[in-house]
Amino acid sequence: MEQFWQEMVKGGVMMIPLAFFSILGLAVFIEKLIVLRRKAVLTPEIVRLIENLHDEDEVAQLRALCKVKPGPFARIVALALENRNLPKEEIEGLIEEQGRQEVRVLERGLVALETVAGASPLLGLLGTVLGMIKVFHVIAVQGVGQAAPLSAGISEALITTAAGLSIGIPALVAYNYFASRAEGLILDIEKYSSLLLRRLRALALNAQGQEEASQGK
Repeated sequence: MEQFWQEMVKGGVMMIPLAFFSILGLAVFIEKLIVLRRKAVLTPEIVRLIENLHDEDEVAQLRALCKVKPGPFARIVALALENRNLPKEEIEGLIEEQGRQEVRVLERGLVALETVAGASPLLGLLGTVLGMIKVFHVIAVQGVGQAAPLSAGISEALITTAAGLSIGIPALVAYNYFASRAEGLILDIEKYSSLLLRRLRALALNAQGQEEASQGK
């Protein structure tokens, strides 16, 4: 470990922002692993109830379940249930607005991860340039015969390049993975939200038909 830190120190001042980006990227990675779990977003019990929603008792169960297991999708479902008596267009508008807010929650941190992926190699490249400037300065002042100063500059250049790529490549892979995962979850939320609206509409029409039939008798 001590040797590792000594090598990092040789990278020069550019290792400071690179270290910050590595910590930031790791923090976002862990947070996205937790937040973007399918079961954490699309609670299986809520999905099953929506798929088998046939009467008012199940609507009550669904409303209670949304309170017990809160989450992005649960909040959208709860909003739809609370406003189920509004016209279809108004309910869809409310769900769309709430959905935009939940998308922000799901995608939070991805911009930071993308920034880490893009900026880390550039910082490494900047460190390389600074290292080579030192090398040429040594050559100009002391000539090419001074191996130790020359090797220090070259080492700084290579270390920052390696560090920048080592941070940027995993961050880019993680960003693409989480962006794709978030998009998939958003599409699933839209699918089940539409299914919920159809189920609620069917229940309303069924209740209206029963009421008209009772009045006809």
